[in-house]
Amino acid sequence: MITRPLQFVRRGQTVTLHQVPPDRTLLELLREDLQCSDTKEGCNEGDCGACTVVLGQADGERIQYRAVNSCIRLAHSIQGQALWTAQDLLGPDGSLHPAQQALVQCHGSQCGFCTPGFVMSLFGMYQNHVAQGRPITRALAQQDLSGNLCRCTGYRPILDAAQTMAELPRVSVDEAETLQKLKHLSQAGKGLEADLAYFLPDTLAELLRLRSRHPKAQLVAGCTDVGLWVNKGHRRLPQVLDLSRVAELRRVEHYPHHLAIGAAVPLTEAFAALVAERPQVQTFAQRFAGLPVRNSGTLGGNVANGSPIGDSMPLLIALGAHVVLMSTRGHRELPLEQLYTGYRQNVMTADEVLAWIKVPKAVPQEFSRVYKVSKRFDDDISALCLAVALRLDGGRVVQASIGVGGVAATPVRGRQTEALLRGQPWRQATVERAMAVLRQEFAPISDLRASSSYRVQVLGNLLQRFWLESQGQRAINLESAGLEELTA
Repeated sequence: MITRPLQFVRRGQTVTLHQVPPDRTLLELLREDLQCSDTKEGCNEGDCGACTVVLGQADGERIQYRAVNSCIRLAHSIQGQALWTAQDLLGPDGSLHPAQQALVQCHGSQCGFCTPGFVMSLFGMYQNHVAQGRPITRALAQQDLSGNLCRCTGYRPILDAAQTMAELPRVSVDEAETLQKLKHLSQAGKGLEADLAYFLPDTLAELLRLRSRHPKAQLVAGCTDVGLWVNKGHRRLPQVLDLSRVAELRRVEHYPHHLAIGAAVPLTEAFAALVAERPQVQTFAQRFAGLPVRNSGTLGGNVANGSPIGDSMPLLIALGAHVVLMSTRGHRELPLEQLYTGYRQNVMTADEVLAWIKVPKAVPQEFSRVYKVSKRFDDDISALCLAVALRLDGGRVVQASIGVGGVAATPVRGRQTEALLRGQPWRQATVERAMAVLRQEFAPISDLRASSSYRVQVLGNLLQRFWLESQGQRAINLESAGLEELTA
């Protein structure tokens, strides 16, 4: 098999590379093929942010900028996009970009290893906020830098630098020239299909046709999990089918009673759509990995991957989400929890793809929350995740839906607890009975993240927290407690 030439825009010029293996990561391409040593390899699993780069993709008449982890991004996935690393930000006279200059002025670099990654996350913030005339608040800086770790613990000056960028002389990207090159590259390689090692279809029909012809090809979207198979599991991918460019699957569609989120919609946009419908999931959405992972990873990929500690599935199960599976033979729809048959196993046939996730819209009298428990608040994998959605009428539970992660081989529903709650008055005594049932309903394992007994105990505790929040209580967790409540 062959790979088509990899073409992208860098420093205003089109870069063309030949014979790039389908499973070569972007970080390997930069460091080993292009000798760009500014992009660092830290954890090599998308956690530390030292490898962060910024990708630019045409979005109508503007460029959409995304900071991503290059260590778990396949090189061919940037076909037809623009790429920036820390080396690319210097001006023609060697002057520093505001993202770099602000770090210097605020003493934000200590040992320096993480600095290029922070620079690129700051550059992404600069293009998406400062260049658009929008301020960078402290909260925004903390949110957008959540995927970058500093082992020297120098976060305060780095956050200062994020806010200082807007005070420095403006530096602009020549978007008109870059867009022209990107539009030219969008037509490159059209019609190349036979015997390729890396497929990047543009339409759903093309994707389904390729899936039918190449059922053994590794299906990827953002590759944030498959990248770990390559880096940590040393797995080889002789043929890859990348759905991230499929136009139909990059949309969030709004219908009277549900949202339809395409499998190629990045997590950043998917969560934005969910938050717009249910603002209470905002904090949870920001805790799903760091921003570079959310910029690459997709909701469809997280669901199809089926990890028992994948954060999105408990929430989607509680909200009553369905998935739409498609092939050249047609399509079928089923509740999300029925997708899984075992640990990372599902009901999809070899020629099917998960195309859409349908999420019901909020209804009157709905009270829903989702809770993530992890060792680290930001950018960490869950030990346990609980999502609960109740519909109340006259103080009585008329509908209950519970999604749980981290307690079984797959994401699951708390069916026994749901059954106990339905039709019952929503009061403390009911909650106490439900807590006991929820703790008995699952037999989680003990692992590095938590013991079985801890998970069982916390499950009930989280349901108690849900009850307290439904009664309007505050200051029961660090997310809602302000300084006044904590010092009262």
